[in-house]
Amino acid sequence: ASVVVILMISAPAAYVLSRGTFRLRHGLTTYLILGMGIPIPLLYIPLFALFSQLGLANSLFGLSLAFVVTSIPFTTYLLTGFFSGVPSAIGDAATMDGATEWQKFAHIFLPLGRSGLITAAIFNTIWLWNEYQLTIVLVTDQDLKTLPLGLFALQSSTQYSGNWTQLYAGVTIVVVPTLIAFIVLSEKMIAGMTAGAVK
Repeated sequence: ASVVVILMISAPAAYVLSRGTFRLRHGLTTYLILGMGIPIPLLYIPLFALFSQLGLANSLFGLSLAFVVTSIPFTTYLLTGFFSGVPSAIGDAATMDGATEWQKFAHIFLPLGRSGLITAAIFNTIWLWNEYQLTIVLVTDQDLKTLPLGLFALQSSTQYSGNWTQLYAGVTIVVVPTLIAFIVLSEKMIAGMTAGAVK
């Protein structure tokens, strides 16, 4: 769910930043780059304090919101490169045919930027699936722990019990879904990284 929300926010933002002609466009792009440069550990205390005041701490919704907020700068910047690579003549032709900005985005730039969207989705899915630090800060309820935290607890208990079969089963549960997703979508991901590199 977090990946879907990230793409729903980042794709229109990237389109505006790559195709817009307003004065603050370069300033907003620089602001996004600065957001990418902030180390996640610096956000632990402010995020925990803010989420506690808003009643979002120790909830999966609050954790998902933290995932979305921390992923938007990278995803938007990545998609900006893809949308910038679409020839301007295509957008100009659509404008001459009477297409609105929303229609150009939905019917031209999203289909042409599909490889970029898939690349962004894979990167975010792998990162969020394996995310550990934000989760351990924002979630304390045992019933809400994510798979990486459960795997760490399993590894800690295995140190003394020697139940390695259980630990390997846990590792398989964590690794296999992302491995399958990568195998299925690897060609799209490689094509997307290449397209973004030579805009």
